[in-house]
Amino acid sequence: MSLISRYIFRETFVAWLTVTLVLFVILMSNQFAEILDDAAAGQLPRDAVFAILGLTSLRYITVLTPIGLFLGIMLALARLNRDSEMAALASCGIGPVKLLGPISVLTLLLSASVAWLSLERTPDALRFIEEIKQRAQEELELGVLESGKFTSPDAGDTIIYAQEVEGEEIRDVFIEHTTEESVVVILAERGERVHDPATGNLTFVLYNGTRYEGVPGERSFRVVNFSEHGMPVRSDDDEEAEILVETKPTLALLLSDLPEDRAELQWRLSAPLMLFVLMFLAVPLSRSRPREGRYARLGVGILIYITYANLLSVARVWVERDQVPQWLGVWWVHLGFALVGIAMLGREAGWFSSSPSSGKLATT
Repeated sequence: MSLISRYIFRETFVAWLTVTLVLFVILMSNQFAEILDDAAAGQLPRDAVFAILGLTSLRYITVLTPIGLFLGIMLALARLNRDSEMAALASCGIGPVKLLGPISVLTLLLSASVAWLSLERTPDALRFIEEIKQRAQEELELGVLESGKFTSPDAGDTIIYAQEVEGEEIRDVFIEHTTEESVVVILAERGERVHDPATGNLTFVLYNGTRYEGVPGERSFRVVNFSEHGMPVRSDDDEEAEILVETKPTLALLLSDLPEDRAELQWRLSAPLMLFVLMFLAVPLSRSRPREGRYARLGVGILIYITYANLLSVARVWVERDQVPQWLGVWWVHLGFALVGIAMLGREAGWFSSSPSSGKLATT
């Protein structure tokens, strides 16, 4: 890589890093406040706050890298225009097309990183976050037993009352458990809660009590006195929580024919592809007069990016609803903006000019 190429690469890299870090700090500050709020409300375990924050950051990096690169290229090249360095480069035979050399190296490196995050690490991180939230919800349900109050740890199938609750110990216990065939009522002097974190099962171990089991309205009740009795209220065959499509492994999406899975796969592949499209758009958009200012076209660039991102979201919804062919998917959005970027770049390079002087300029 030549000296000028290294200079362009360094300027673009520093601008991308600065923009991305600023946006990352802003978003993560807001996310950190939300996580702390959930932890304070007991919806998340407090010891998992920083783990969730770190896992969430992977998703934000995937989202912010394209917009960071887009704005970074625009700001870096706009500064060169403002300081008349672009004019000096043009006089040395380096035009808009040749600028793509060092910029494309940075784009390729970022695209490979984003592809790895989008296809591999981010789904794993989201899946782990959902597992943490689910475990926290289960622990919250298991910890709501209070003295002198009726409660249900399994959505109504089991009703529990304890006159006294001290940690995991309970005294003067009443439990009613309803199944499809019968009703079980247990009275016990004391008991304790046992929670198996591996299976999620909750069992009440009761001491010195009586168990009544039968069908309401019939006389044939079975009565059993016991000195120790285990009463499970959460079983292994509980209905599994719905799996979010964002948490599915990429290989599972590749093997699936469901429209929502195809949409999610195309969405993940769009992240690295978007970097190259935005590169073609950023170079011509950064073109400005020598003293026009570094931020002169930043508003136009942000508007184009918002339009691009919104059209991608619309295309994803169409794929989810199976309203467009699979081969078309969201790719038409990328293709359309890529053609616009190449046309704008060609216009800056003089590809569409028929004059000899312009043709000579185009070779730069």
